[in-house]
Amino acid sequence: MNKKSSSSKRNRAAMEKDRRNQMRDLYSQLNSLVPQDASFQRAIPDQIDDAANYIRQLQGNVDNLRQTRDGLLGGGASQGGESGSGSGRNLSVQIEVNENGSALVVNLITAVEYQFVFTEVVRILNEENAEVVDASYSAAENTVFHTVHAQMGEAASIERITEKLKRFEL
Repeated sequence: MNKKSSSSKRNRAAMEKDRRNQMRDLYSQLNSLVPQDASFQRAIPDQIDDAANYIRQLQGNVDNLRQTRDGLLGGGASQGGESGSGSGRNLSVQIEVNENGSALVVNLITAVEYQFVFTEVVRILNEENAEVVDASYSAAENTVFHTVHAQMGEAASIERITEKLKRFEL
């Protein structure tokens, strides 16, 4: 009976050690996903708090981006108070489409808060059988300049692509 008791205790101790190692690995994985100050190591409860705060911050960013997207797709005024009509308007999204044979170049100029339009441009090109072969961007202050090069497939229609992309212009 004594041997069984001793063996059982060792098994429980080994299981507990494995559990602690697994938890340490999980904490380490979580901590690696959160931006942090590399100058000092924080205690695990602080790391968990940081991760929870970071998740809340990301969720807030997602909510703000959804509101911006919905405002743009709804055709209403943008969040920055810029109107979509009238002369001398501040354009938040400008799109230019150029075709050269089966090659297509899309130049996209957006304000920083409207960068999601780039993803929509790529999605629309793929939907319309235009294969994106290169994409680049540069930023200056609050403006982002995107250039997308695509190869048009047999079923691609420059008119349809242009029509869909122009919906994003504000």
